[in-house]
Amino acid sequence: MLALACGSLGSSIPPTTTHTYPVALNYVLATNILEVGEQRVSFLLSTPNGILKTSSAMVTPVYLEGDGSTVSAIEAQFNLWPYGIRGSYTTYADFDRPGLWRLDVLVDNPDGEDEIQIDLKVLDESPVPSVASKALLSETKTLSSYEEIEQITTDYSPDPDLYRLSIDEAVQNGRPSVIVFASPAFCTSPTCGPQVDTLTSLKEKHPGLADYIHVEIYDNPAEIQGNLDQAEIFSVVDDWGLTSIEDYLNESWTFVVDSDGNIRDRFEGFATVDELETALMKSITDA
Repeated sequence: MLALACGSLGSSIPPTTTHTYPVALNYVLATNILEVGEQRVSFLLSTPNGILKTSSAMVTPVYLEGDGSTVSAIEAQFNLWPYGIRGSYTTYADFDRPGLWRLDVLVDNPDGEDEIQIDLKVLDESPVPSVASKALLSETKTLSSYEEIEQITTDYSPDPDLYRLSIDEAVQNGRPSVIVFASPAFCTSPTCGPQVDTLTSLKEKHPGLADYIHVEIYDNPAEIQGNLDQAEIFSVVDDWGLTSIEDYLNESWTFVVDSDGNIRDRFEGFATVDELETALMKSITDA
């Protein structure tokens, strides 16, 4: 009787229904300066469980004005950032006109939804020197003009080789060059110091193949001493248009320049050794 009563009582209560909702993706666009032409696009994907690290994603650029035409889908590769915590997906997209665009991204997301749309704006002309344009003949700080390396970089463990040539010397000497603008000690993300370290790694991997130059964002690194209130932007950073970027603080930019002084690639934000090496080799083989 007890069992029958329990069964009767249980049947009068509707069963509990468990609803499982797919976990949505979020994104951060790492390349905010995009213009007409083919260039590198980088973005981060995440869920509430952390950064998504799937090896690749498929990206379809869609033009949102006029006919709403699409570009063929392209593959974006995942690149792990320093310290192994974050990483971004990067690919090269060809934007044939300025205006509002969207990236339709398809990725394997073990946590749930595997599609996301990324809105972006493509400029007719960038404030930063464009790919295929001539590199500026800027005079930057070198060890030959300063007694201490702390006067020209905020890097806590600087590589002296990165301060032996000025940009104008490198651009005009008939060799390719890789130029990093960054403030290792005062970056708003944890990648500027590692980006300069990556430049050293590239130099060590290909010594003598190119000139490798670090340009500090701030003009007075020895005076800052951990206090950015005293910081002054180096004039060359202005000349290269970085301070013309809306909301720019001190994120890194890297330029690969060929032996004729033409900018062959540019990288907003962190770029891996493999990315820089690929761009450098392409600048040599295509010269």
